[in-house]
Amino acid sequence: MATRLLQSKLLLHNNLRRHLTSASSSSTLTAVPPLNITQKAEPTTTAIETETAKPNNSIIDINDHQKLFGLLSTSKLLRAAFNLHLAAIESIVDLGTWVMNSKMMEMELPRDVVLGTVKHTFYEHFCAGESALEVRRCVGKVNEAGLRAMLVYAVEHTNDKTECQQNLQGFLQTVQSVKSLPPSSVSFVIVKISAICPMSLLERVSDLLRWQQKDPSLNLPWKLNTFPIFSDCSPLYHTQKKPDPLTPEEETELQLGHQRLLKLCQECVDANVPLAVDAEDTLIQPAIDYMTYSSAMLYNKDDRPIVYNTMQAYLKDAKERLFLATKDAEKMKVPMGFKLVRGAYMSSETKFASSLGCESPIHNTIQDTHACYNDCASLMLEKIANGSGAVVLATHNVESGQLAAAKAKELGIDKGNQKLEFAQLYGMSESLSFGIRNAGFQVSKYMPYGPVEMIIPYLLRRAEENRGFLSASNLDRLLIRKELNRRLKAVIF
Repeated sequence: MATRLLQSKLLLHNNLRRHLTSASSSSTLTAVPPLNITQKAEPTTTAIETETAKPNNSIIDINDHQKLFGLLSTSKLLRAAFNLHLAAIESIVDLGTWVMNSKMMEMELPRDVVLGTVKHTFYEHFCAGESALEVRRCVGKVNEAGLRAMLVYAVEHTNDKTECQQNLQGFLQTVQSVKSLPPSSVSFVIVKISAICPMSLLERVSDLLRWQQKDPSLNLPWKLNTFPIFSDCSPLYHTQKKPDPLTPEEETELQLGHQRLLKLCQECVDANVPLAVDAEDTLIQPAIDYMTYSSAMLYNKDDRPIVYNTMQAYLKDAKERLFLATKDAEKMKVPMGFKLVRGAYMSSETKFASSLGCESPIHNTIQDTHACYNDCASLMLEKIANGSGAVVLATHNVESGQLAAAKAKELGIDKGNQKLEFAQLYGMSESLSFGIRNAGFQVSKYMPYGPVEMIIPYLLRRAEENRGFLSASNLDRLLIRKELNRRLKAVIF
């Protein structure tokens, strides 16, 4: 399956190489209240050591390593220190990425050796397991540490209609498994639309939606009610010429894809667990937003969002799109939830735009991305304080976490408010997760699960798209090392 998934991604990128042009305008939106922060470059290890030596007046204390890691066993900390050290070595990341994309993965013996190595290192560190029993145990351990789980059946990117239906069953089984777990142990079930609706169809729908943004007179007879998908500064370079209308067969397949999503939404309602739709490449994101918003209009009722969309703050149009969507949702009295992330497709997005001679949709600097994320977080916290909206603040940036916690306190948002959740990837930013937990807020870990070969695309993104983030794990490695030294001294003396 890993080979098929990787081939699908390669096929997708080959199909993208069309000669398109871009015409985007600058944003004039100023309605989002800022968090008022002067952004700084990502700290080096030395800077982190200096910072952790300072007195901490923040709501979130990430300096007390004994308090942060007190619930974790020494063996767990040792494994974490080893895996994070490997992940921070660029030559190892480069080698692993090359091997995963090489023809070696088509040969049985080398493939088994590689997958076995991955399973006992990065897979065990970043993923919840393969079987239902392994996932249940992992969720239990996360709960014991005072955190919750966001369960991710880690399948994505398919063009096979049969696989779409099979993938739906996997997501439905994920929801069913929530019912057998302790109440509130799972905060969200996560879905990728590209796993339940063919990629080629999502591309076609996105092209038509983009063209309608260019030419509002374009009639899309299949289009349902939705919130705004674009802003005036959204990139439209993916679609140069007017697309052909969907064929009757394509319209039927789109309806089937939407029905799969609606069935999953209903299962989440029955299981009393929200569904968060992951963001993906901008090539297909318009179709994802369309399906997510139209589903939210049906299932988000009584001031309780069931369906959450994901907004990637590294995109230049993210703040404007979030503002427009929340404004429309309030006007239609639909409680809308959002998961805020920085983004995980930076390399592919930039390369694709560059291949077309277009400006990247990604912010020019990391500081701009941080500022956008903080502004989006501020907007959603204001919405919660005013009684509308809900947000998952998925961040590995300590400063963003501290600012959001301070903003929530300033606005009088109760720490147990079900409409506010912080989140980090499983196996990463443990110090931030435990620091936010110790401050009294709800914190979840994003936990992908499934066979090792199925999760290869996820692991490759962690390596290829987040090199800076992996390097930023210096803070975790530093604090874990201090805690291990403390425990060793306690044993000796």
